[in-house]
Amino acid sequence: MHVDTTGKISLDHIYTRSDPRAYFSTLRGLDYRIPELAKPHFSRLIAEYREENGVSVPTVLDIGCSYGINAALLKYGATMDLLYDRYSGSDAHGQTRDTLLARDRELVRSGEPANHARFLGLDASDSALSYALEAGFLDDAVHADLEDGDPNELQREQLAETDLVISTGCLGYVTEKTISRIVEAHGTRRPWMAHFVLRMFPFEPIAECLTGAGYRTVRRDGHFRQRRFATTEERSLVLDRLSDIGVDPSGLETNGWLYAQLYISRPL
Repeated sequence: MHVDTTGKISLDHIYTRSDPRAYFSTLRGLDYRIPELAKPHFSRLIAEYREENGVSVPTVLDIGCSYGINAALLKYGATMDLLYDRYSGSDAHGQTRDTLLARDRELVRSGEPANHARFLGLDASDSALSYALEAGFLDDAVHADLEDGDPNELQREQLAETDLVISTGCLGYVTEKTISRIVEAHGTRRPWMAHFVLRMFPFEPIAECLTGAGYRTVRRDGHFRQRRFATTEERSLVLDRLSDIGVDPSGLETNGWLYAQLYISRPL
């Protein structure tokens, strides 16, 4: 495994396969858990938005959604353990993309949604988005890299429909460029936001961008395990990065895990 410019190992290869097996097989070995930990916080925020704004079925934009994991957990009651077993269990290697999709569609059809919301995914991986759409986890998708340019007219219309914006770990690679383009797509309307951000990535540039757009951002108490370090090199490089930005890793990253913090941003 090689590391990227941030000091983390590069996992780019697991986001571009035609189905999620490489994704879950790799991340299972690293005890990747952040979507499960984020689930109750996102559910609560969706319920608060629904009540305060009178929107019965709010649209949720998931930045860096990959294969629609957050949507599967939030809307259809899946768990990370269920998804790990489904895509990296003992019978996963004998499945085809079509049989995996058939099982996922059965999950989608099997009961009343746990959260009445519409899920829109934003990702640079067309393969991951296509799978999430065919499985039924996502209701719509935006295939774009908003770090590199503005959304086109259709993408802008899709983004403008969103009521809440969420993410679980992509901010840091995704910057205030993407966030500002999402905000601008809404015109004068401002969606609520909830982002789980690794402590190795300062949130201040995004918070400043949101402040300028009329938001107030609050960091919620608590630290949330994302995954274990994959190698001793990754651990050393991340600890160095934390030291460089003045973040004390004692009792957290020093114990072998990447940790995230939750930031909630609401329009004033």
